[in-house]
Amino acid sequence: MRDINFSLWCDFLERDFINSEFIELIQNGTINGATSNPSIFKEAICNSQAYSEQKAKFSKRSAKKIYEILATNDIKMAAHKMLANYAAGNDGFVSIEIDPNLTLTSDIIEEGKKLYNAIKMPNVMIKIPAISSGFDAMCELMKKGINVNATLIFSKDQAQNCLDAFKEGTKKYSKKFPQTPLPQGVISVFVSRFDRLLDEKLEETGKFGIYNATNIYNKIQNAGQRNVRTLFASTGVKSNQLPADYYIKELLYPNSINTAPLDTIKSFIASGEFTPKTIPSSEEIDRFMTKAKEAGVDYNKVCTKLLDDGLDAFVAAFDEILTSLS
Repeated sequence: MRDINFSLWCDFLERDFINSEFIELIQNGTINGATSNPSIFKEAICNSQAYSEQKAKFSKRSAKKIYEILATNDIKMAAHKMLANYAAGNDGFVSIEIDPNLTLTSDIIEEGKKLYNAIKMPNVMIKIPAISSGFDAMCELMKKGINVNATLIFSKDQAQNCLDAFKEGTKKYSKKFPQTPLPQGVISVFVSRFDRLLDEKLEETGKFGIYNATNIYNKIQNAGQRNVRTLFASTGVKSNQLPADYYIKELLYPNSINTAPLDTIKSFIASGEFTPKTIPSSEEIDRFMTKAKEAGVDYNKVCTKLLDDGLDAFVAAFDEILTSLS
């Protein structure tokens, strides 16, 4: 799939996994990147015995400091294992998200720099939610040469704001360091959450998320920013009506990334079907969106709800981690 510059990243990290199956997935070329978020770390830190020793060792520290030690340790380990990919120009990026409770631009910037400096790996991406205070932070981090993963993108307007932030940050970085490689940015477009919310209203199921993601992908591609790519996220299937790898196969587009849960990746590889997908035309997408509007779907309201729900879920997961470490 490298012939069309399509990448498959693993949307899961946990310490025992990083030291075992993760290595196999990298070595056999199945994945060339990884992502994490507060929900993923909640499952790992709260439920895995792999963290017990470090939890005990740093028990006198604050809950957030313990979390940072555990999470940055995992990200650094994963980044080391991805370093050969990164050196070869075959992605190799690993993402870590800022504390989702932070909403001030200055706090987001400070947190992003702190995490990046703690990990000290060139192939780390700092994950920042696509909210109003996040866009200036994305620009500032990229200006400093830090790779950025803009997350929780549901709307075209969010994507445009990310593009603007990346463009300005890249411009400032290039002016200061003209002969060095550009920091990389990905715009994480969430897919399946639309369908879980809207399928009951629509004649065609499993389509709204695909068409919306394609619209945003086209916007990103047309922007022509060579250090920015679309990353399709939220690509696990929650319904038995769709194949487990549905959101990978339907969005197998050139110059894109799909970050998927481990079981979804395994289903995709087992299928043996890796044919690039024909991208729906603008006319086809417009027809579908018009029908959705006629069925009562208010696009802006849906995007706002999904963004709010996503932010709330990450805050809840992060706070649960801190409670467990207190």
